[in-house]
Amino acid sequence: MKRNDVPRSTLHILRNIMSRIGKKPIEITEGTKVELKDGVFSVVGPKGTLNFKFSSEVEVKISEKEIVVESKNESKNSSALWGTTARLIENMIKGVNSGYQKQLELNGVGFRMAVQGKKINMALGFSHPVEVEVPEGLEVKIENNILTVSGIDKQKVGQFAATIKSLKPVEPYKGKGFKYVGEIVRRKEGKKSVASG
Repeated sequence: MKRNDVPRSTLHILRNIMSRIGKKPIEITEGTKVELKDGVFSVVGPKGTLNFKFSSEVEVKISEKEIVVESKNESKNSSALWGTTARLIENMIKGVNSGYQKQLELNGVGFRMAVQGKKINMALGFSHPVEVEVPEGLEVKIENNILTVSGIDKQKVGQFAATIKSLKPVEPYKGKGFKYVGEIVRRKEGKKSVASG
């Protein structure tokens, strides 16, 4: 058997898992408008509009109150896209209605951050200030040492928060740097100096 070949039993298990996600109808919440046009799914809600071009290997069906995603064939790729497409559409509907947010906590003596227009200016212990532009469609607020990223696109919110965190990830000895609010960082003891005697 070739390395890329997938046993039918494994494919069957994968299809069952993804079909459970894909088969679950997605509720169209009140005040939300959805549309299908040329393979593009669009959703409009109180917080904005999102569009998603889905694969031709899946079919999206819209009724009055719910959306159903169906797989067009039994290939491994189609099975994976089935559940993924359903999850993305569900996230889009939630996003345009209630939005998403990620919160980062910055700790460290002398560390500072401030929002100026569409940019975040930060002092992170380097010899130079760090400046990052806020992507279109996202909002950033800073209160004390907490930075909140919010928006209707779950992936974009998560990606930008991860980008900010990567600028100065929390280190395990003194806890300096960025961490997600609620994230538990295992602290390490610094090396102890041995007294000469």
